[in-house]
Amino acid sequence: MIQQITSLHHPGVEVFGTLTEAQLRNRLEPSKGIFIAESPKVIDVALRQGLQPLALLCEERHIEGDARDIISRCDDIPVYTGSRQLLAELTGYTLTRGVLCAMRRPQPPTVEAVCRDARRVVVIDGVVDSTNIGAIFRSAAALGMDAVLLTPTSCDPLNRRSVRVSMGSVFLIPWAWVDGPITPTLGALGFKTAAMALTDQSISLDDPVLLHQDRLAFIMGTEGDGLAHNVISEADYTVRIPMHHGVDSLNVAAASAVAFWQLRAQRTEE
Repeated sequence: MIQQITSLHHPGVEVFGTLTEAQLRNRLEPSKGIFIAESPKVIDVALRQGLQPLALLCEERHIEGDARDIISRCDDIPVYTGSRQLLAELTGYTLTRGVLCAMRRPQPPTVEAVCRDARRVVVIDGVVDSTNIGAIFRSAAALGMDAVLLTPTSCDPLNRRSVRVSMGSVFLIPWAWVDGPITPTLGALGFKTAAMALTDQSISLDDPVLLHQDRLAFIMGTEGDGLAHNVISEADYTVRIPMHHGVDSLNVAAASAVAFWQLRAQRTEE
């Protein structure tokens, strides 16, 4: 049902404007949590994965354009529309491709569930930049990772920007929150752990000892300080990507893509 809005206080649009990410996530009642998907392509991926749409916000010019197919698949929910200027004022940013969709947050699975049949997983430890989270998920899905685990200190993968940067990959690859020590948890599930860090004990990413592990989890650290010393010391291996021209490291998103490709290439050859 299309509803024309002329005010920032139109009933129902607060989910797109005044609610914070924390309020959308609804930590007190997770079953009622909401996230925002942005752009028709991302919304399409979410719908194909069975996520539940609750409301759409769409610029007038996209109703019969980019958003037409999305609207036709969500015909039992409100579709709020207005001018580009009004919607930008409501949300605080210019909409990507002019469409937002409020969706019900799925219930997160357990670590055991997402790792049950996995051979290669990535652990995101303390990465707080939503763009990096989205980029890591996109690479993980594209380059053959089986699952993603995140520590509670990491950015929410269903943050609007993370979802958009991932191009919907956060809906394609299983992921879960991991509480407690990383290495013991994964070790109990049969994984060897490899901490991405620069130390005197680091081995190269293409070391055969890594390439021939049956179940391997790569741990990626925060953008500034990297991994904590205890995480590095508890890991089975400490791993570096060989560098040239005096460059000491890569951005965490770029480093993860290199690591994923190296693992994916080995699995393809096996």
